[in-house]
This record gives sequence, structure tokens and C-alpha cells, in this order.
Amino acid sequence: MRKIGALAVAVFCTVALVGVAHAGKSNTGCGIGTLIFEGKEGLLSQVCAATFNGSFGNQTFGITSGTLECEKASTFVAHEKLNKFVGENMDNLAMDISRGNGEYLTTLAVLLDVPVEARPALYGRLQSNFSKIYTSDSVTHIDVLNNIETVLSAS
Repeated sequence: MRKIGALAVAVFCTVALVGVAHAGKSNTGCGIGTLIFEGKEGLLSQVCAATFNGSFGNQTFGITSGTLECEKASTFVAHEKLNKFVGENMDNLAMDISRGNGEYLTTLAVLLDVPVEARPALYGRLQSNFSKIYTSDSVTHIDVLNNIETVLSAS
């Protein structure tokens, strides 16, 4: 039974390492291991980099803080429900923002966790900056979210 278990582990490791050996350099992800083993292309270096990246939560820290060669996600774009809502309701949301009220604008405020008493100010700010949010007919929902974030973060 021990031989079968050892064989299974050996097969699993071989399959996993073959994938690492044939993958591009980006297979190690971001984190302290990527920094330590930067420029080293060998299989052992990549395995060690991936191991270090997964150790002690440093990759999670890097993603959250935007450090350790990790890219920090935009606050709004990372919010899955908000991203999906804007993507599926671009036209209706544009009409509501241009009017300064409406159910799609209310839903946007709910997804942004804006308190009820602060919503009129939000609606007015978005309405007065409509041309900065919907910059063209071909604007994407990601652009709209990034533009809303820019408008709301400007004092």
C-alpha cells in the first residue's frame, strides 16, 4: 500500500512539474519568490519562486497592497456585482445618470454602499460629470467604472 501511495505522489509531482517546466515565466505569479528568483529560468528556480509566493500570505499581501510585483485591482472594477451590473445595464444607467435619478442609478448607489442620505449628492455629481463618465459611444463598462471612480475621488 505504501508503494502505491509513493507512486501516486511521484506521478502527481511529475505531472505538476512538467506543467511548470513548459509554462512561461509568468507561471510563478507575483510575490517575494518572484523578486528573489527574478531572472532565473530553471525549473527549480520557478518551483522555489512559486513556493515562496504562496508562503506566509505574502502573495495575498502583495495583491492587496499592489507591492511585490503584484498588481492591485481597481476598487470598483474588482467588485464583481458592480462590474456585472454596469456591464449589463450601460444604456439604462447612462440615461439615469444624465437625468440625475432613476432605478438604475439607485441600484448603482446601493452597490457602491452609498447611504440613502448621501445619494442625492452622488446623483448630482455623476449627472454634472456625465461627459467624463460616458466619454464616447464606444466606451466599455470597465471605462465607465474607472471614470466613475475618478469622478468620485476628485474633490
